[in-house]
Amino acid sequence: MTYKTLLYTREDGIGTVTINRPASLNALNAEVFAELYRVFEEIEDDASVRVVILTGAGEKAFVAGSDITEMAPQNSLEITRFVAKVRQASDRIYTLSKPVIAAINGYALGGGLEVAMCADLRIAAEKARFGQPEINVGVIPGGGGTQRLTRLIGMTRAKELLYTGDMIDAPTALSYGLVNKVVPLENLMTEAKEMAKKLLTKSGRVLELMKMSVNSGAGMSLPDALDYEAQCFALCFAAEDQKEGMKAFMEKRKAEFKNR
Repeated sequence: MTYKTLLYTREDGIGTVTINRPASLNALNAEVFAELYRVFEEIEDDASVRVVILTGAGEKAFVAGSDITEMAPQNSLEITRFVAKVRQASDRIYTLSKPVIAAINGYALGGGLEVAMCADLRIAAEKARFGQPEINVGVIPGGGGTQRLTRLIGMTRAKELLYTGDMIDAPTALSYGLVNKVVPLENLMTEAKEMAKKLLTKSGRVLELMKMSVNSGAGMSLPDALDYEAQCFALCFAAEDQKEGMKAFMEKRKAEFKNR
């Protein structure tokens, strides 16, 4: 499948999705969201891809925000339809059965930060900047910013960023727990690929159950989440990789997982 606003490559079990609108700092419009949904649907069905890296083209921005020129003239009904596309793409990234690593090469603002927060792990370049500046143009975030940000960094810090519209730098994002690692820009994709390669050594089936347990449990009460975790744990014992993993441990050797 070909894409107008994305670049997509596959190599050695790693799929790399690049939002490719550098002239507009990779701003998100309806077409980008539609294509993000389609490419992640393609990845879900492709057993040869086991880890995904999501990044932006160029050196200035991961995604500098949603395309204001497209949104500004819309009425409430039209923007509701647009947000439905945003939600569809965001949920497709978030619920992908495979790990997603966001390699944040520059500005991750507004919709860009919302997309980055759909990933499982986030690695940022030292020059990256983060924020939800929607308040400055007279709206609130509509693609998950008020909800995912609060869950990731806590209500107090999230409210400060949401209410002020201020940006934070990469070290601050690291201290907040918004990103996992900060590296020089020239090392960003190397670090992302190294993390992806590490995940490739794990059982794909068990990683899927791990992601299900974490993501689904986050929206449950603690007793319900613990019950769900126990169910996912038990499902591991239906997988060949559980047998191999425990056998390898007892034999003091490295496990050779088959993703089954």
